[in-house]
Amino acid sequence: MTSLFSSFDPSTIVFSLNWVSIFLGTMLLPCSFWLIPSRLNMLWINLTSTLHKEFKLLIGHSNFKGSTIIFIGTFIMILMSNFMGLFPYIFTSTSHMVITLSLALPLWLTFMMKGWLENTTHMLAHLVPQGTPSVLMPFMVCIESISNIIRPGTLAIRLSANMIAGHLLLTLLGSMGPKLGMIELNLLIIAQLLLLTLELAVSIIQSYVFTVLSVLYSSEVN
Repeated sequence: MTSLFSSFDPSTIVFSLNWVSIFLGTMLLPCSFWLIPSRLNMLWINLTSTLHKEFKLLIGHSNFKGSTIIFIGTFIMILMSNFMGLFPYIFTSTSHMVITLSLALPLWLTFMMKGWLENTTHMLAHLVPQGTPSVLMPFMVCIESISNIIRPGTLAIRLSANMIAGHLLLTLLGSMGPKLGMIELNLLIIAQLLLLTLELAVSIIQSYVFTVLSVLYSSEVN
């Protein structure tokens, strides 16, 4: 079990500066100071524009201009951290609750402080859904309060668990390699490549899910 989870232990990675993997993905971002943008620049501009339009639609009418920038930045940071974790000997930072909870908790606290300070009546109305019988109102307040409090934990655990599960599966299958014959080894390599493609899709989907849920939580306090 110790060797199985060694890929998630910062002290067992080859490089000592393993937490720097959070910022390694920024080197892959295209520079925007070229006069004529390249295809990578155009792809990145289209991606950020699409995210801006979708997040703006989810947030709704807000007086705070540029409110989608923080969510686009969060998406890019998580995406690059997940993507860099797929390379050999690069530490997967988003598999640790230290990183995921550090992203989810400040966002959630900010939304709660803004909602309770500026829209107190609106936040109280969220605790009791419309049409709830009077007898069930105390229970609904408890249930809604608990579901609201555990939101940052569910965001952090969802991202960490998905990163850990895929990497564990790749590690388990990879450890079977020395014990297999030539035909089985070729099948294992094909399976590893398919799983790696799936993990690439999961890294994109989980960063998108994390960011969209954060946007939806922010839209509830407006």
